[in-house]
Amino acid sequence: MDALGALTGNLLSPIVLAFALGMLATLLRSPIGFPEELYRALSIYLLLAIGLKGGVELRHASLAQLWAPALATVLLGLITPVSAYGILRRMGRFDRINAAAIAAHYGSVSAVTFIAAQSFGRSLGVPEEGFMPTLVALLEVPAIVVALLLVRMRTPGAASWSEALHEVLTGPSVFLLLGGVGVGYLAGPERFAAVAPFFVSGFQGALVLFLLELGMVAARRLRDLRRVGPFLIGFGVLVPMLHGALGVLLGSWAGLSVGGSAVLGAMVASASYIAAPAAVRIALPEANPTYYLTASLGITFPFNLTLGIPLYFWLAHLIGG
Repeated sequence: MDALGALTGNLLSPIVLAFALGMLATLLRSPIGFPEELYRALSIYLLLAIGLKGGVELRHASLAQLWAPALATVLLGLITPVSAYGILRRMGRFDRINAAAIAAHYGSVSAVTFIAAQSFGRSLGVPEEGFMPTLVALLEVPAIVVALLLVRMRTPGAASWSEALHEVLTGPSVFLLLGGVGVGYLAGPERFAAVAPFFVSGFQGALVLFLLELGMVAARRLRDLRRVGPFLIGFGVLVPMLHGALGVLLGSWAGLSVGGSAVLGAMVASASYIAAPAAVRIALPEANPTYYLTASLGITFPFNLTLGIPLYFWLAHLIGG
């Protein structure tokens, strides 16, 4: 794989350029903004489309193909919040509440990073397995539960993890992904063909709009970089690289293709900013949102979108090629 060519191609892709345009609009104080209803509608569309397409593809996957990647995904969902928590506590000197809140985000998954990794791989002609949306849903839950239990074990009553778990399972990310997978699986390719023009052909255009809005949101978080400090900035880049490499390695061992291993690496390297913030707000209200939102959306998401995803594909090609 030509790493430089892949990196250049990624930086010039419409979704990355749309993200950069959104950031520029905010930095130049351009009066551009999405109505909240449109932002929510785009989120619902993208998540449901991923689930539907994944459910249709899941029909072609056997249990023999699925069990090892699923096991590797759950294992990663248990390891990554513990490693993030340990680094934050020992090296960053964060208190238990804020360390657990940040760890919940970095053990969970960003659906948009997953979509961007999918698009990047397919642009290179290195597609991933069709059942990957199922793995996204599997990765979302364990990390948040583990991070909250890390606090609860030391501070009884500090984390209402049952409420947080309900928030995760019924929140838009997991509910729409799993629901879409179920609908797509039951409908099958023949029945899905009737709605495919809407959910497949329009997907990339909707993603460009969504990234434009996310660029504006991320730019508004840049002002908080001075408050989070150099350690959290370094954490937001280096820990995703560590987790991403681990995801690529376990994905390859679990029998995933080069594209599948790279996408799993990008999933594990990402930081949630939809499901995890909702759960943390309920379970750890004392946690400082500046830390976990700035780190996940202001640091890690732009890094993965521009540099991280090509890095995970290069590493997957190195291991599996």
